[in-house]
This record gives sequence, structure tokens and C-alpha cells, in this order.
Amino acid sequence: MRIAFHSPLKTPDSAVPSGDRRVARLLMAALTRAGHEVDLATRLRSRDGEGDVTRQARLAELGTRLAARYLRLVSQGRRPRPDLWFTYHLYYKAPDLIGPLVAESLGIPYVVAEASVAHKRAGGPWDQGHRATLAALARADLAVGLNPHDRALVQPCLSPGARYLDLPPFLAIDGPPPARADGIDRPVALLAVGMMRAGDKLASYRVLGTALAQVPGDWRLTVVGDGPARTEVEAALASVADRVTWRGALDAPELDAAYGAADLLVWPAVNEAYGMALLEAQAAGLPVVAGDTGGVSAIVRHGTTGLLAPVGDADAFAGAVRTLVADPARRRSQGAKAAEISRAEHGLPAAAAALDAALRTLVEARR
Repeated sequence: MRIAFHSPLKTPDSAVPSGDRRVARLLMAALTRAGHEVDLATRLRSRDGEGDVTRQARLAELGTRLAARYLRLVSQGRRPRPDLWFTYHLYYKAPDLIGPLVAESLGIPYVVAEASVAHKRAGGPWDQGHRATLAALARADLAVGLNPHDRALVQPCLSPGARYLDLPPFLAIDGPPPARADGIDRPVALLAVGMMRAGDKLASYRVLGTALAQVPGDWRLTVVGDGPARTEVEAALASVADRVTWRGALDAPELDAAYGAADLLVWPAVNEAYGMALLEAQAAGLPVVAGDTGGVSAIVRHGTTGLLAPVGDADAFAGAVRTLVADPARRRSQGAKAAEISRAEHGLPAAAAALDAALRTLVEARR
């Protein structure tokens, strides 16, 4: 089938790397693998990060115009007529202002993935975006959830008869995990992967710095990432600066090599939805110590593929890191289990099959 794809927070072909761009590309890859023709229907970014009501009104007006233009091009045969509209990642700061209008006009199913609802935004500076998100959910025939914690608030906003599909986060996993000589005759290699920006990412680095200052033993930390908060991140890790190697932003092959060279991923995951780096690390056979927030526990199985600590609790995080730094056999066991589970449950084939079955059911029901 032909699928019109939209990602209102960041387009899949954006030049700026991010987890959001990565997941959008993975969803498109899964849909393509299932045999569907995926068309990037629009590049409108509807994000308003400042709570600017004037900007939100202008974006809504622009969305209406772009929906009308898209429908006109379809009617003229200048764009393919989609069988289904699929929008990834909509919330109050980046609502879908096009998809519901197009789906309604064409009489096709409307699907949303990784939607979230924040009722506390009602009546505030993001009220327009909040209401637009609720309207989109009310129009949706299917909501696909990648973060299990979103379901409780999203599902009640769906119309009667609409479905909710829990889809485990996934990767394109190629080949077996790399062989590693874990901690043999060398320091234990810790790895942290995260963008360096103000807010939750910086908060995670600060928890990490406070925690690692409490971890004895022979270990070294490699930090992968860069961004406008680089100076603040360096300050957060100043207490262990003599043990840190800064790699900056890495491309995919370099990042894969970094996972392969590490013994343990450490990331406090403050307010993470689930964390693509956690998933990537485990696919590479790395055990993980992470903060227990959002959907992280759906990826990192405490005691099986790593250890979880209460989010933001630097002392508990330090204790978890100490445990695994001191126990190479446990690291190896958890890393092997992480690789096994990643391939069975978080690979592209499983995601493609689950999406294909759900979407075909929707389209066939309308025929």
C-alpha cells in the first residue's frame, strides 16, 4: 500500500542528527521492509518550543494550507494517492496539523506513532498545540506506542473502536554482536552516549558525574556526544576528568566501534522516553546501567540485561555501576542476554511484521 509519512517534530531527512530523526527513519524502513511504498508527504516542522501563541496560530494556518495543497496535488495526479496516513511523534509542542485533514478528506485510515498527552498544558501557552494533539488522537484509527508509559494518557483520547498497538522500540540489527575482551588486563571501559544540550541531557550528565565520583576501581569513561552545553557537561564530569576521554559526535560506524570497545554503558536517562543509545548498546552486547524512567524498563531488564536505578538518584546509580565494574562475569552474562533479547524482540523484522499486520487490518476494513 502507499503510505503518506509525516514527522512534525523533525523530518527524517533533516541534516541534524537526533534520536527523533533516527526513529522516524527506522519506522520508514520497517514500513518499506513490509512491502509498502512510503512517501514523505510533508516537511512541515510544527514545533513551537517557546509557547508562542502567535507562532502556533500561524503554524495551524500553514498546516491547513499545506493540507489543501497536498489534496490538490493528489487530485491532479501529481502526487500518489495514499492508502493510509502515518504520523510519527506528535505532542503539544509539535502537533500534527496536516494528517487529520488529509485523512478525513480522502477517507483513509489515520495512524499516529509515539503520541503523548500532557493535560497540564490545557489553558496554558501551548493550549493550541495541546488541543490539536487531542483532535488528532480523536481522529486516529490506530495509535502505535513505543513508550509503554504513554498508553495510560493516550488511549482514553482515542475514539471508540480505535486500536492501540504496543510496539517495542527497534533497530536494524546486522550480524552478531562484536567479540570483546571485557576488562581483561585493562581498565573497565565505561561508555556514555548523549547529546550535550541544556535540560534533561545536561541533567543526566550531572547525575553521571556525581555518581562516578563515588565509584572506585580501575575504570575509564568514554563520552560520545557534543552540543551547545559542552562546557557545562565538562564541568559536570570535572571530578573524574582524569578518567574521561571525549570523542565528540561520531558517525554510525564510529559509534558502532565505540560500543564494541566498551564494557558497560552508563546513562542516567533523565526523562528519556526509552533511549535509543540504550537499545543500540544492548544490541552490541553491552550491559547497561540506566535511570528507571519512561519506557527505559521496557528496554533494560533489571538484573538480566543491566541494572536500573531510580531516576536522578546519583547514589543509587553509583551503587549499580560499582556492582558491575567489580563483576566481569556478570557483565558478560548480562551483555550476552542483552544481545539475544535485542535480536529476538527489538529487530527490524519483528517491527515490520507487527506494523504490517496492524495497518493491513485498517485498510482492508475500509474496503
